[in-house]
Amino acid sequence: MDDTSALRLQDRVVHLVDDDAELRHALRQSLELEGLSVVCHAGAEDVGDLPLRSLYGVIVSDIRMPGMDGLDLMRHILGIDPTLPVVLITGHGDVQMAVEAMRAGAYDFIEKPFAANRLFSVVERGLEKRRLVLENRSLRTALEGGDELSSRLVGRNPAIQHLRAQISAVAETDADVLITGETGTGKEVVARALHDYGPRRKGNFVAINCAALPAEIFESELFGHEAGAFTGAQKLRVGKLEHANGGTVFLDEIESMPIDLQAKLLRAIEGRSIERLGSNRQVALDVRFVAATKSDLNNNPAFRTDLYYRLNVITLEIPALRARRDDIPLLFFHVAREARARYRREIPAITPQDEAGLLAHDWPGNVRELRNVADRFVLGMWSGFGRNPEAGVETGSGHLSDRIDAFERAVILAEISRNGGALKPTYEGLGISRKGLYEKMRRLGIKASDNEHGS
Repeated sequence: MDDTSALRLQDRVVHLVDDDAELRHALRQSLELEGLSVVCHAGAEDVGDLPLRSLYGVIVSDIRMPGMDGLDLMRHILGIDPTLPVVLITGHGDVQMAVEAMRAGAYDFIEKPFAANRLFSVVERGLEKRRLVLENRSLRTALEGGDELSSRLVGRNPAIQHLRAQISAVAETDADVLITGETGTGKEVVARALHDYGPRRKGNFVAINCAALPAEIFESELFGHEAGAFTGAQKLRVGKLEHANGGTVFLDEIESMPIDLQAKLLRAIEGRSIERLGSNRQVALDVRFVAATKSDLNNNPAFRTDLYYRLNVITLEIPALRARRDDIPLLFFHVAREARARYRREIPAITPQDEAGLLAHDWPGNVRELRNVADRFVLGMWSGFGRNPEAGVETGSGHLSDRIDAFERAVILAEISRNGGALKPTYEGLGISRKGLYEKMRRLGIKASDNEHGS
């Protein structure tokens, strides 16, 4: 069982701090009747000894107490862990003080007298926020403790694990490689990994985007030219293929290469030599060719069949993000963590609606699109996919029943992913029966994991 599946409902605890014994007893009873574990404290002093950074819980404290009051306790707690929810109980005259405390980081405040279900509602929301924070920390630890290739190609899905294994096996060879995958899946990341983990790591990695080079300078950029080879060629220019000697040439979007240059590239790959424009002298090439495409080259009439077979010594296929949805929460946190470092902003709490939206989205832009969403999320500029801010759920499009099914499916998938594939904590967390979860999974086409735990 991994770290993210270790947070269970029975681990949740509410630490109740109040010097009024009768009120403590009454609040404890009401919360325990709702199924929560409650630990009571007559004063604030011993709360500071709790393992606050790892605590799966919420602190509920009265403001006015002898010794350390609720505000001082809150400041102490938030100084150790600013994400731990602290709920303050206030008297009528303390409301303004509580509002100021919320600005200083308190999670919420409840004014006396209050109904028991009001406290339970606030505590439940606080516990959900805390669970997400602790899971994010577990994911961060897992990522930081992994090998370097796993931090480049993040994921636990079998397809991405297989891809990492292929890279590890192929990197040490000199075989030419064709990388296939949709836009934004990370083809250059794979190409760089092949270079960095192979014997050519000390040589140059030269990336050429075949779709970005104007046709009139394409040949000169690849093969170089002698001085005077054409109008404007005032001095010798070393081409990109020659510049990569001892290293790796990455030909991205190779399907965009002009057809007349494909024959010349084929000769360069087969002979491992080139001629600069305006020269008859062969220049030896000691390079590895890695090409990438988002289309089917074998059925592309604008691409030479012989060049396709020459490049296609080894093919590495990168799965689309929608084909490994179970990796989306892990990958989203990874790129959000990178955004946090770039923008020096804390990662906001991820709500269940956010998770459901991430899992339900089709990701046509794949990891590149996910990275952009994570940037906006960290900057506080992302409000979900097609979300109605007033309703707080995914609205989508189509018939109402289809929208409801899509949202319900996304929520269940998010909960299953959160629990590491375990179904028991999933139906407990969703507040439904085991039979109810299985019926919904069957109706919505959700397949149970082969290695589910605690089901």
